[in-house]
Amino acid sequence: MNQLTTTRDTSLIASEINSIKEQTQKIFLLSSIEIGKRLVEAKHMLPHGEWGNWLEESVSYSQRTANNLMKIYEEYGKDQLTLQGEVDNSQAISKLNYTQAVALLSIPSDEREEFINEHDLESMSTRELQLAIKEKKELEKKLKLSEEKAEREKEAKDKSLKQFKKLEEQTEEHQDKITDLKQQLEAAKRVGDEKEIERLTSSLQSTETALGEAQERIQTLEKQLKEKPIEVPAVIEQVPEDIQKELEALRKQVSSQVDNDSIAKFKFCFESLVNGFNEILETLNQIEDEESSTKYKKAVKGLLDKMQEEL
Repeated sequence: MNQLTTTRDTSLIASEINSIKEQTQKIFLLSSIEIGKRLVEAKHMLPHGEWGNWLEESVSYSQRTANNLMKIYEEYGKDQLTLQGEVDNSQAISKLNYTQAVALLSIPSDEREEFINEHDLESMSTRELQLAIKEKKELEKKLKLSEEKAEREKEAKDKSLKQFKKLEEQTEEHQDKITDLKQQLEAAKRVGDEKEIERLTSSLQSTETALGEAQERIQTLEKQLKEKPIEVPAVIEQVPEDIQKELEALRKQVSSQVDNDSIAKFKFCFESLVNGFNEILETLNQIEDEESSTKYKKAVKGLLDKMQEEL
């Protein structure tokens, strides 16, 4: 009896408590799934307008709680977990407790498992999980805005290129017309046809003015296209494996250290930097023009060198 007492310490007791807590949370999630399933069943049976009263009188649930439980069932219960704790399709879902499952409802179902696998949920607090979800949404919003901006810039550039091509065609037409008018003017001068000379001179001046305006507009468009090349999210080649591993290690390190606002801010900025770098690499790989591709690669390398110097 004394030996048993001496082998037990506070660390062992804490481990046992945490194990029981974890089991309780998993059971609570599984129970919530089964309750949600039955709530869905009951709601389909009840006449319109009686759902709220039935919840209050029969099971003492608010509509908000009932909605969460039904959503839990819809998102996690079908083809995922059973009351016995068996996992059908997703090992990732089996890691969740009830609080985490509710928080993750805000992530689309087709992205949820990937998010779970990318984060160490067991070591994350509820606040850290909520922060990670918030950051994911903010990054997705920024990416969407970036893509929309790139699309607008592409449309603007395409429009400018069409105008440029049209102006070049007009320039050629004006030049051909000027050549023809000069020949007609020389012929009119040889025969001394003053009226025809006056008409041709006026027409020649108008055409030369139109040519000058078209050439000025071409120069303006050329300048605009050179000064503001289209910016598209983009990549050169695959990120080297050793760098990719280092980035993943840093991601995990940052993810597990959200202890204060400064670290949280660093995590957000670091994820943005990694995602932006990957986008740059992908887009550069899509640029077919070799001259532009080389120029942009040099710009990226210059930026990386500058960043390394600052560090």
